[in-house]
This record gives sequence, C-alpha cells and structure tokens, in this order.
Amino acid sequence: MAFSMFSNAMSKSPWVVHVNCNSCNGCDIEYLACITPLYDAERFGVKNIGSPKHADIMVVTGSVNHKNVNVLKNIYDQIPEPKAVVAVGACACTGGVFYDCYNVIGGVDKILPVDVYVSGCCPKPESIMDGIMKAAEILQEKKQALKEVTV
Repeated sequence: MAFSMFSNAMSKSPWVVHVNCNSCNGCDIEYLACITPLYDAERFGVKNIGSPKHADIMVVTGSVNHKNVNVLKNIYDQIPEPKAVVAVGACACTGGVFYDCYNVIGGVDKILPVDVYVSGCCPKPESIMDGIMKAAEILQEKKQALKEVTV
C-alpha cells in the first residue's frame, strides 16, 4: 500500500531536462520563465533538473544540425524508460527559419520520437507548460502500458 501511494505521488511529478540544440535562445528564455514564480511550473510538480539520468521528459528547443545530433541522441538514451519528448518552438518542430540552412537537419522528429509539439516562435510559457503537462499524461500512459507488459 505504501509503495502504491509513493508511485501515485511520483506519477504527478514529471522531472524535465532541457536541451538547446541550435536556436536564438528565445524559446529557452520562455521555457525558463515557466519555472519562475510568475508561472510556477512546480505547482504542477514539474521539476527542472540538470541530469538526464533522473529525467522523465526531455524538452528540446532549436533545430537539429549535424554537429549536435550525436549529443541529442546521447542525452535521449540516458533518460530511463518510459520517457517523453517535447519539441518547443518552430525550430524544434520543423527547423523553423533555419530549415534550408546547409547544416540543419530539421526538427527534432528527424532524430528522436517526439510526443508533443509546442509550436510558435517563441511559444508563450503557458503553451510550454501545457505541452509539458500533456507529455506527463502521455508518460502516464506509457508507464501503464509498461506495467501491463511486465505483469
């Protein structure tokens, strides 16, 4: 019973690791605004952490280029299963204004499976928080499916 209560409590607290691939930093500023007292993402249990080994959700800003693709994959692989990926901003969703640049591969979905897209240039903190909460719901579904497979 105690484990069940603990697991239920942890299911409501997604830990997020933020990765900036190649951006103007506008989306990064808006993401960081989410954890300030004005928007207070922690009231939903969202915790920004620095280590992917402790994360549940990966928030990616910026378009993917040839130099950062291996770093992005490495960080993604360090996140334990189940995990969710949120692409924040036009660049992370499609490549944005950098789409036709010689070194840009495109959006994050060209490299990783993306669960939630938060469009905009730059998306508002409310939209980013909504995307993270949607990713938390998807993460719960993945945890439930994983639990059913193991039982």
